[in-house]
Amino acid sequence: MPPLLRPLIKLCVFWYLYSMASYSYSSSLIHISSSLININSSAINVSSSAINVGSYNCPPFVMSLHPDGRPQSTSTGLSILLWQRIANSLDLQYKMQNYALQDLLDEIEAGNIEVGISCISITPERELLMDFSHSFYETHLAIAVKEKGYWRSFIQLITNTTLLIVIASILLIAGFIGWVFYKLEHNVNEKLYSMSSKGAQWLEAFILGLLFITKGPFNYFEFKTLSGRVLTVLLGITSTLFIASITAILASTFTLGLINSDIKGPYDLINLNVGAKISTTSSLYLTNLGIVHQTFTSIDEMLMALDKGEVDAIVDDDAILKYKLKQAKQEGRYQHISVLPYQFEKQNYGLAIKDNSPYTEQLNRALLNVRQSPEWQQALNQYFADY
Repeated sequence: MPPLLRPLIKLCVFWYLYSMASYSYSSSLIHISSSLININSSAINVSSSAINVGSYNCPPFVMSLHPDGRPQSTSTGLSILLWQRIANSLDLQYKMQNYALQDLLDEIEAGNIEVGISCISITPERELLMDFSHSFYETHLAIAVKEKGYWRSFIQLITNTTLLIVIASILLIAGFIGWVFYKLEHNVNEKLYSMSSKGAQWLEAFILGLLFITKGPFNYFEFKTLSGRVLTVLLGITSTLFIASITAILASTFTLGLINSDIKGPYDLINLNVGAKISTTSSLYLTNLGIVHQTFTSIDEMLMALDKGEVDAIVDDDAILKYKLKQAKQEGRYQHISVLPYQFEKQNYGLAIKDNSPYTEQLNRALLNVRQSPEWQQALNQYFADY
């Protein structure tokens, strides 16, 4: 072999191996770059896809209907504001649709809706079917009634069981005190028992006892016998306490009863005709207490039924009842309907979230940030400042 041929062959082999190695490396880089591009494209598609959001008309948290029942073009309200700020902070795209409450809960349970927003109470029963965010508003159940007219209040006053018992007790005690003083004084005290007939003297004795009960102690020197004077001192001490006790009992019994209702709590609803919204926690609460009640599709229907006398009382969330009554009274409606000052069954509102949603943690963090913002506090004052 010629001396120059061997180096030439080595050079050609080296060049061939180098070319193959370069080609393989370039192919790998192209494949990796393509994979990264595909991954980035997928991420872009996921982040830009709109999630399904459901709402339920529940003023002032979600207001999606006009007063005549027609849907509004854009929903407003406290929960809507909360969701908009959360979505903006997370750069979430969403499509919102309004539902009836039970339909909304069913769609979330089925996984067709990612997030439900409204005045949705967080309950153990619902927690079994879906997730919830942190609470963003706290309230409680309340009872609304129609105030009684003057004549009905007067009838209630004179037939009130407590009043009748108090009057009977006063008459019996007055009769007993009058009888005791009559036995002690009627033979020696012509000033107290000046009537000639025995019946008239008994009447004087009863009046004396009644004055002791209602007015307080007599002058010590009005009585002639030592026993009468000692008894006067003892009754002077006890009658003052008795009068104060009777006054307190009557005041506590009639202060609310005369202006509002005999209802002092949920257990007083058992024998009344009661209304609640269908599928709500108030309806479930009444059912658990064994209280038979009518169900309505909206709070407006309930208030109308209460105003017409079709139901004796309605039960709903305190914040919602007070807001709706405030709006109605500004329009001259439901002037004689009021919310009773009794709190029971605390309610916490949260965002209802599809079970095992990837957004839960992000939504909770964003919700807490919104709750701490001045804008949220201003919104609360706007809707609930007068309560």
